[in-house]
Amino acid sequence: MKFNFQRIDRLPPYVLAEVTKLKTEARRRGEDLIDFGMGNPDMPTPKHIVDKMVEAAQKPSNHRYSVSRGITKLRQRICDWYLRKHAVELDPDLETCVTIGSKEGISHLALATIGPGDTVLVPTPTYPIHTYAVVIANGDVINVPLTSEDSFFDNLLEAFENSWPRPKMLLLNFPHNPTTICADRPFFEKVVAFAKEYNIMVVHDFAYADIAFDGYKPVSFLSVPGAKDVGVEMYSLSKSYNMPGWRVGFCCGNREMVQALTRIKGYLDYGMFQPIQIASIIALESDDSVVDETVGIYKNRRDVLIEGLSRIGWEVEPPKATMFVWARLPENLRKLGSMEFSKRLLAKAKVAVSPGIGFGKEGDEFVRFALVENEQRIKQAVRGIKGVLS
Repeated sequence: MKFNFQRIDRLPPYVLAEVTKLKTEARRRGEDLIDFGMGNPDMPTPKHIVDKMVEAAQKPSNHRYSVSRGITKLRQRICDWYLRKHAVELDPDLETCVTIGSKEGISHLALATIGPGDTVLVPTPTYPIHTYAVVIANGDVINVPLTSEDSFFDNLLEAFENSWPRPKMLLLNFPHNPTTICADRPFFEKVVAFAKEYNIMVVHDFAYADIAFDGYKPVSFLSVPGAKDVGVEMYSLSKSYNMPGWRVGFCCGNREMVQALTRIKGYLDYGMFQPIQIASIIALESDDSVVDETVGIYKNRRDVLIEGLSRIGWEVEPPKATMFVWARLPENLRKLGSMEFSKRLLAKAKVAVSPGIGFGKEGDEFVRFALVENEQRIKQAVRGIKGVLS
């Protein structure tokens, strides 16, 4: 018997799965891989957060079903965080919803707001869920080339003018994964004006809100006047507080969009384990030193990698933010494409990276390094890469 699964049939093969398969096979052979592939933070969750979760888990009252939109005190703490960090005022009852990580929030928001025939503007290259949340919701993606902040808005206007029916949503992510491109306040002001003029929803994934270097401070979309009239922002504890496996995120901003997400989640889940939510309150109440320590480690890793690659003849622009380095292939190897180059690094240098093609065809001259290996391992990786480049 052959079954037809419409949504699954719309999903293409996952490009990055090919490299993942090769990594698995290498590990089975006992090979020591230096893995920069997945943006999976390797640092431990701060002890005071873990201790609070353990304490809360000892209480039977916390073992019951929670609420899908998140407990009141946690929603209040994200509002306090936004006010303290970005001078943004939010209503915890109407303008915030706790999500089971930002991927779940983006996906379910798309299901709540996008349907067949709707189109969404999405940068390319981009983090895969930004594209496939729309596809899974039976919407259609209009790719907007992202090569720099300056050119992106012009590309956006061109894509909009050439689209019919007119797009319903714009999905953004700055600081950007994978390109590490950052957006300034005037950019977001133009986005708000554009969205108001054409009645378009905006979703901004702010996952790397805190991971920034050299004095740069990422701009919250919600901090721009009028942003709450047109869109929402997604934030996550995964990177800032080293809590990726805890799956804690938030959707904040436009009341209509937040309530649409809240309503659909009410049908689909009972929220996360309550002790995790209680520990997340402690995370958001932490002083800045908790995040600063993590940022310092990523900065040192960035510098070691950038300097090491430069020494072996691979010049790469250091990112201002995120936990990634987006490296254009050396000129003499670009004809290989990112997939073949990544396979070569894996086979010959025992170094795993993410091929840029996995984020969209515009990324095929690049690979992405996730800064999830310590400095000694980064230096070891550079020595291996040197052999491949030569």
